[in-house]
Amino acid sequence: MRMVDLIEKKRDGGELTTEEINFIIEGYTKGEIPDYQVSALAMAIFFKDMTQRERADLTMAMVHSGDTIDLSEIEGIKVDKHSTGGVGDTTTLVLAPLVAALDIPVAKMSGRGLGHTGGTIDKLESIEGFHVEIEREEFVELVNKHKIAVIGQTGNLTPADKKLYALRDVTGTVDSISLIASSIMSKKIAAGSDAIVLDVKTGAGAFMKTVDDAKALALAMVSIGNNVGRNTMAVISDMSQPLGFAIGNSLEVKEAIDTLKGQGPKDLEELCLALGRQMVYLAKKASSLEEAEEMLKEVIKNGKALEKFKEFIRNQGGNPDVVDHPEQLPQAKYQIEVPAKEDGVVAEIVADEIGTAAMWLGAGRATKESEIDLAVGLMLNKKIGDRVKKGESLVTIHANRENVDDVINKIYDNIRIADHAEAPVLIYGTVTE
Repeated sequence: MRMVDLIEKKRDGGELTTEEINFIIEGYTKGEIPDYQVSALAMAIFFKDMTQRERADLTMAMVHSGDTIDLSEIEGIKVDKHSTGGVGDTTTLVLAPLVAALDIPVAKMSGRGLGHTGGTIDKLESIEGFHVEIEREEFVELVNKHKIAVIGQTGNLTPADKKLYALRDVTGTVDSISLIASSIMSKKIAAGSDAIVLDVKTGAGAFMKTVDDAKALALAMVSIGNNVGRNTMAVISDMSQPLGFAIGNSLEVKEAIDTLKGQGPKDLEELCLALGRQMVYLAKKASSLEEAEEMLKEVIKNGKALEKFKEFIRNQGGNPDVVDHPEQLPQAKYQIEVPAKEDGVVAEIVADEIGTAAMWLGAGRATKESEIDLAVGLMLNKKIGDRVKKGESLVTIHANRENVDDVINKIYDNIRIADHAEAPVLIYGTVTE
């Protein structure tokens, strides 16, 4: 088998066999196939695309390029959730205890954030004492006993994907549905879950800017998951504005606590219920999505979800008192209001740019080496469709520096006020097969 023949085959619109895909990924991982040939193949895939079978084969070839996590010792159906990113995306902090409160095992592997705010682990580390450095045996025991644990990403998962992703980044082949879908699904499958729920974002703060592109990606990933024996469903959700009100690590933890009390932002609660009901249904705890949603609402109402969050924090060394006393979370030194310059209706909040403003305060990482300030961030006081009077606060800046003129200017440049505007649709649809 020669790599040049396979490049030409794909270039001419041919379909690669399972053996050919395995040959490519194995050779590339071992360094036997050079970057320039894989770059050529990636460009051929970009223009000629792949069939559903090819996508599934590529995904599994990347899964088998490194370690896989064995969660078989954990009892029950393990359902994982993946979001394609966004600003103020606090869903994991709410969903994990919410679903675990229904006796469904949530064995979560999470990473640190790069970009607007920290990842799930950074957010949880806003809680004094909380840690994710636990041995695999303890991780399994916690999930079996308490139905919930979060561990840091470890091991040599999907090394082929890491190599291919870095190459796509510098060869103009990032925007390929087949390559994006295979990349995301290879990591999820290697992490050992039985079923997967995907939150595919669309809008200014998302990777997929249009609803059509987000639907295409959701369909591709659901198809891959179901083709390789993982029950998979997806929600297509809006990220034209930040989710919820909080952007920043400890601010998002507080917002998650409010949501578990039934007092959180309506959009965050709605999305968590939409994702959560799919998780409950795939775990076979409910016979319909409607029944699953009612079960989730009940554990918010009766306080079991909040109790599960406290238990989760305690089990991983954190101080559960923050749930009842969120003022114990890291607090910024300064709170600065950003007043509206005119009367009207908020017509646009450019999610990724507002996220960048939070990063400038120290809420996120510009590079992997950047230090995060867990206390800082932004609280939105208005969302798209809300009326605002001149002088009323649009955003509260939580900062540990006095001069935040750069952040204020960034906010004004990216929140537009008009005479009329409608709140955007939050959920554009679900993909189940």
